[in-house]
Amino acid sequence: MKWLQNDSSNKAVLFPMASPQALAAADIALPMRPAGLDQPFVNGAVEGPAGKIPRVSSALTWQDRWGSIKARWGVGRMHYAVDPGLYALGSPDAGSPVLVTANYKMSFDRLREALPGRNAWILVLNTEGINVWCAAGKGTFGTGELVRCIAASGLKDCVGHRELILPQLGAPGVSAHWVRKMSGFTVHYGPIRARDIPAYLDAGLRATLKMRRKTFSLPERAVLIPIELVAALKPAALLVPILVLISGLGGRGAFVQNLIHDGLFSLTALLLAILSGAVLSPLLLPWLPGRAFATKGLAVGLAAAIALLSYWGLDLKSGRDLLLGGAWLLMMPGISAFLAMNFTGASTYTSLSGVRREMRWALPVEIGAGLSGLAVLLVSRFF
Repeated sequence: MKWLQNDSSNKAVLFPMASPQALAAADIALPMRPAGLDQPFVNGAVEGPAGKIPRVSSALTWQDRWGSIKARWGVGRMHYAVDPGLYALGSPDAGSPVLVTANYKMSFDRLREALPGRNAWILVLNTEGINVWCAAGKGTFGTGELVRCIAASGLKDCVGHRELILPQLGAPGVSAHWVRKMSGFTVHYGPIRARDIPAYLDAGLRATLKMRRKTFSLPERAVLIPIELVAALKPAALLVPILVLISGLGGRGAFVQNLIHDGLFSLTALLLAILSGAVLSPLLLPWLPGRAFATKGLAVGLAAAIALLSYWGLDLKSGRDLLLGGAWLLMMPGISAFLAMNFTGASTYTSLSGVRREMRWALPVEIGAGLSGLAVLLVSRFF
């Protein structure tokens, strides 16, 4: 697992640090409550200069793991957060390292889980429950919030050194020289993955090239599928009754006959389009043609549409069946391409400028294919 877990529901963008000093000055003025001791994962407290500091363990409970599973499937995802502030991992002292992360609980859990037997301070920034990579792009994991959290948490009185270890994926949002100028703390960018942090610490804060490399392997792509699949199925559930009505009311026979002959085909086509874009596209990503995610999703959707038409055995000599097949031959690639684009924010395959270029041509194509296919579908049913 990556140290700071990314999920594709938020796109990573570069945050322009035009005036970090002014931003930090504004943020420092905002009040900050200490991290709560009543959070279910807190197992005690240590005395700090400003009061009690929550103590946490590197051992995750079944509630922690169940919470991650639910968040992966989109259940309570937007509220899956911990209190921002300072935490004690184990029994840290004035010489223990300070690790900075976001208040997205999965990021927080992956960080502490990777440090069994270690004593450290964990400084949690208020990123509104967003992971570090995306929060850095949005600006919530940024210079101002970091400086504010240092001041409000009383970190200076807890440690004798002035060093912070930030995740590498948080670099787009943080201006290290402004952090040092305004807080006195030096920023070190640690490895991308949590499992590499112990080796990074033991090597005197030196990272190998492997620690700096951001991969997007099959397991890393597969773990993003559930939340995208659930997000796609929600609007699809609203489309199902509409497809049932269109299929049943229009056609050559009675409602039930039309539904069995044509409605089942349309429902199957819709499901295959969703699976093509939200499941097959990320799994097959390296082997699909083109660089743009929309192109890759379109290729999978088109292949699925051709396979469905070949398997289903529509009577293409019938004008009605020919139009029905043509409608979904347009809509399935469009839907698949649109859903595949959701993975751009979690990928190393593209960049912010690349995503913007892709969206300029891909969205009109996807919308055009969808509307054209819908028009052909209506013609096939009622004209």
